[in-house]
Amino acid sequence: MIQLKKILYAWISKKFMGGCSHYNDLRVRKSCRSKEQARDVFAAANVPHAQGLIFLNPLKAIKFAKEVGFPLVIKPNVSGFSRGSYFPIQNHKELWRAILLAKLWWPYTVVEQYLQGNNYRVVVANGQIMSVLQRYAPFVTGDGISSISELIDRENSIREEMNLYPCISPLQKGQQTLTFLAKKGYNLATVPQLNEQVLLFYRISLAPGGVVEVIDKETIPEVNQRLFKDVLKRFDANILGIDVIMEKGITTDYQQQKCIFLEVNSRPYLKMHEFPRYGKAEDLSVHFAQLEKLNIQQTDTY
Repeated sequence: MIQLKKILYAWISKKFMGGCSHYNDLRVRKSCRSKEQARDVFAAANVPHAQGLIFLNPLKAIKFAKEVGFPLVIKPNVSGFSRGSYFPIQNHKELWRAILLAKLWWPYTVVEQYLQGNNYRVVVANGQIMSVLQRYAPFVTGDGISSISELIDRENSIREEMNLYPCISPLQKGQQTLTFLAKKGYNLATVPQLNEQVLLFYRISLAPGGVVEVIDKETIPEVNQRLFKDVLKRFDANILGIDVIMEKGITTDYQQQKCIFLEVNSRPYLKMHEFPRYGKAEDLSVHFAQLEKLNIQQTDTY
């Protein structure tokens, strides 16, 4: 049985955890595996987070929607890389569809209020802000002349020239993109206006073509930095990838804006920090040197 577990853990690590860090022990990783665990810690520490609930019975989510209204987010209670997440959900038809699809990933599901804002991944390690990325859903920006198809080709060429592949994925022209564009009355032949930003998919994830931008840590107010560091302490972790949405942005005091902490990642995907589409990749070697000195047990046990 022990040998079988080792084989299984090795397969999981190779299949799903490539590029992810391994600097927390099993105790810490178990403490923040689900969205529910993170929400409980956020609530106890007065960290701003979305009103929501964990449910098995879909009728609970329908009742929640009637009480708080739309827009909403549906996501599996346990997942990663935004798998099985759907937002912004604007009506009951979209809600039912999202619930059924999310449950293909995990039986217990999260429904939360949705906040339109700036999406960040903040990596905190050894009591310090290690790196901050702003994350974007796949998009193109119109020039008033080129079609969406041409803009996609141009952007993919830029990504190839920047050597972002395979960490960052190319923009897609498949059915997923066509269906999403059609909801707004667009198709690949549509010519967007000058400087018009056209989303190609809703999910803020690398797989469908999302990208990241490096944020200068020096621009982040001390009050925000203290909050992120406190979250690290609350989980007694060596490193965490903290996902947060801020209405005005991370350079504004979180107390002066709407702000929602989404979840924490005990094995954050650090490879993407080497391949920003915008900004210059940071030299994180000092942080890695500190982390490598740690004696971490059961790194490949889940």
